[in-house]
Amino acid sequence: SGVAAPAPLFSALLNYRHNQASTNEQQAFDGIELLGAEERTNYPLMLAVEDNGESLGLTAQTVAPLSPEQLCGYMQQALSSLVQALEQAPQTPVNQLDVLPPETRTLLVQTWNDTGASYPADLCIHQLFEQQVQRTPDAIALVFEDDSLTYAQLNARANRLAHHLIALGVRPEDRVALCVERGIGMVVALLAILKAGGAYVPLDPAYPGERLSHILTDSAPRLLLADAAGREALGDTGALAVLDPNASLDDALPQDDPQTAVAPHHLAYVLFTSGSTGKPKGVMVQHREMLNFLFSMRDVTAMSAADRLLAVTTISFDIAGLELYLPLSTGACVVLARRSDAADPLALQALLAKHDISFMQATPATWRMLLDAQWTGSAQLTALCGGEALSAGLAARLGDKVKSLWNLYGPTETTVWSSCYQTGLEASASSTVPVGRPIANTRMYLLDAQHQLVPVGAVGELYIGGAGVARGYLNRADLTAERFLDDPFVQGAR
Repeated sequence: SGVAAPAPLFSALLNYRHNQASTNEQQAFDGIELLGAEERTNYPLMLAVEDNGESLGLTAQTVAPLSPEQLCGYMQQALSSLVQALEQAPQTPVNQLDVLPPETRTLLVQTWNDTGASYPADLCIHQLFEQQVQRTPDAIALVFEDDSLTYAQLNARANRLAHHLIALGVRPEDRVALCVERGIGMVVALLAILKAGGAYVPLDPAYPGERLSHILTDSAPRLLLADAAGREALGDTGALAVLDPNASLDDALPQDDPQTAVAPHHLAYVLFTSGSTGKPKGVMVQHREMLNFLFSMRDVTAMSAADRLLAVTTISFDIAGLELYLPLSTGACVVLARRSDAADPLALQALLAKHDISFMQATPATWRMLLDAQWTGSAQLTALCGGEALSAGLAARLGDKVKSLWNLYGPTETTVWSSCYQTGLEASASSTVPVGRPIANTRMYLLDAQHQLVPVGAVGELYIGGAGVARGYLNRADLTAERFLDDPFVQGAR
C-alpha cells in the first residue's frame, strides 16, 4: 500500500448481511436462549444492509462527530430517490439522486441562510458619508501624519474635485483610474469620483508596471487621476487625460454636494483580482452591494462615532473599502497609515498607541508581524483578520491581546467579506479558525461537482449568493456567465 502509516488502508466498510436463517441453522439453535449481543467495528464508518428476507434494514456504526442516525437517514433517502427515479425517470444519472432528507435540506438551504435584514438600498456610498457630514460636521474624519480634516472639510474638498470631474465629462458608469500615494488626497479623490457618479479603478503605484499597464488598458478609463508617484509608475499613458488630485483647484468651484444621476445600480468601483490564476480580472461592484456590506458590518462591529480605525490596506485590495467607508458612514475617525508604516511593526505599534486606535483590519501576516515584534496588545482594540487562512495558534496569541478578534472571509466577487466569526477558546480545537456564518442578506452553500448540496460534514465547494454578489467581470462576459450563476435554491437570485 502507498498509504503512509498510521493512516488506515480502509476507512469505511459496507456489509450486506443475509439475516434470514435456513431451516438447518434454526434447528442448530434449538434450546439456546439469546441473552444479548453487542457489535463493534474497527472502522470509522460501517454501514450494514440487513436483508431479512421480507424486508431490508440499515445499521450504521460511526465515530464521533459522525452520526449513525444521520448516515442511515441519508441512505434511506438515497434508496427512496432511487426507487422513485427507476419508476418515473429511469434515465436520471445516479449522481443527480437526492440523498438529503427534507429536514436536512431545509437546514442547509433556509435555516442556516436566514440572514435577511433591511438596509437603505436606495442610497449610494457617498450619500452615507454626506449624511454623516450633516450629523457631525466638526468631528475629525481623517488623519494622516500631522494633517487632519473634519467631516465638513473633507466633504468640501471632495465636492470641489467632484464638480471639476463632472465638468470634464464624468458620468455614471464612467471609469476613472486613480494612481496616487497614500494620503489625504487619496481619500478626497475616491469620494470625489463617487460623488461625480463615476466608478474608480484603483492603481497602486508600488505595483509592477506590467500589471498597472494591463489594468489601465483593460479598464479603459475616461480619466486618470495621478500624482507624481503615479505618473512615474505608469510611464507613458498615451492620449489619456491625466489630472493630479492634489493640485490646486479653481476657487470658484462649488463646495456643495453635487447632484448627479448616479443610482445604487451604477458601478462604484472596478477592482482587479491578484491574477494568481491567470491575468488579473476586473470585478465590477455596484453601490448597492457595498451598502449591504456596510450596514451588515455596522451590526457586526458595533462601530460608533467614538471609534478610531487605523487603515493599513492598499486601495487596490477590496478590504480597504471597510477601512474607509465604514468609519466615514458611522462618524468614526480614519487614521491613514503610510505605505512604509504598514510594513513596519514598530511604526504600527506607535500609531496604535498615539491615536488610541480601537479598530484595525489586517491580514494574518500583518498581525503575526506585530506579535513577533513583542507588541503587548490593546484592551480596547477590535481586531479584524482576513485575506488568508487564520490559524488557531495565531488566533489564540492575538485573541489574548485584544478586546475581540473577528475572522472574516470573502472573495472580491462578493464585495469585501461574506462571512464572519468571532474567535474564542474553541478556536484552538482545530488547526484553523472557522470562516463563520454569512453576513446579512448573504447565502452560503456547499455543493458537489453537479451543483447538488452535500451532506453536513461532507467536503464540497463553497458557493456564495445574495446581495453582495458583484455585477460580474469587466469585459469578460464568458467568464461572468461561467462564474456568476443563478441560485438554484432561490428563484431569481444569484
